[in-house]
Amino acid sequence: MKKILVPTDFSDQAENALKVAAQLAKTYDAEIYLLHMLELPAQLIDPTLDGNPNSLPEAIYFMKLARKRFSDVLSSDYLDGLTVYETVQFNEAFEGIMTFSNENDVDLVVMGSHGASGFKEIFIGSNTEKVVRNSDIPVLVVKNELEVSKVKSMVYATDLMPKNRDSFLEAVNFAKKMDLEMHVVYINTANKFKTDEYINKKKAVFFKDVDFDNYSFDLYGAESIEKGILKFAAFKKASLIGVSTHGRKGIAHFLNGSISEDLVNHAKIPVITFKIKEQD
Repeated sequence: MKKILVPTDFSDQAENALKVAAQLAKTYDAEIYLLHMLELPAQLIDPTLDGNPNSLPEAIYFMKLARKRFSDVLSSDYLDGLTVYETVQFNEAFEGIMTFSNENDVDLVVMGSHGASGFKEIFIGSNTEKVVRNSDIPVLVVKNELEVSKVKSMVYATDLMPKNRDSFLEAVNFAKKMDLEMHVVYINTANKFKTDEYINKKKAVFFKDVDFDNYSFDLYGAESIEKGILKFAAFKKASLIGVSTHGRKGIAHFLNGSISEDLVNHAKIPVITFKIKEQD
């Protein structure tokens, strides 16, 4: 873990994410990339679009304001001794975050979130949700201040399907690096009930040759996958929830929903997501 990206809008939630990133950077001798996106109307960036000569000074004002906020953030004690690169870009937040992480070979994205519920989730969404859904690299979402040294265990939910094994192994590697106890869980629901025989067969294949000892496997019954994960995490007193995401888009995403996005919205503890790789 050498490069950590922290998108920021200078909110309290973004600062919580930066504090977590700072702790990780000190542990793994990593660099932090602090990214702020200025989502300005096109005519402010290129005044020739509307012929307004006052547009450019207004854009410069927003840029200077962002630089001032960066200066305030970078003076924080918790960043002492760390290498932090600050960047301001004119782009939509989601597009800018995805492009930046790919072009700079980022290893982890750490983002803040205040969560959402009900209609706000459906009609507004959030940049955090979009990044979680589409990022090819792990995304750690935090809502509150967090002392990383106290994160001792992670609940990782799986359906034991072969296509998800690579993302599971990525989660295992993360658990190793963080020295976490890993509670792997299969949530068994009434509408998608699976027998013990079925689960044991899938489990034997899924865990074959896994080079990791500090994990357990549980079968947990619940009314829904999301509620099952949250209840199981509370039962285990876990510090972190891990889950794979397959980046559904458009109508497929709307019809099928996204467990990872629901967890990001509703979990009180941090959530880390691992992208399911496309099958050839």
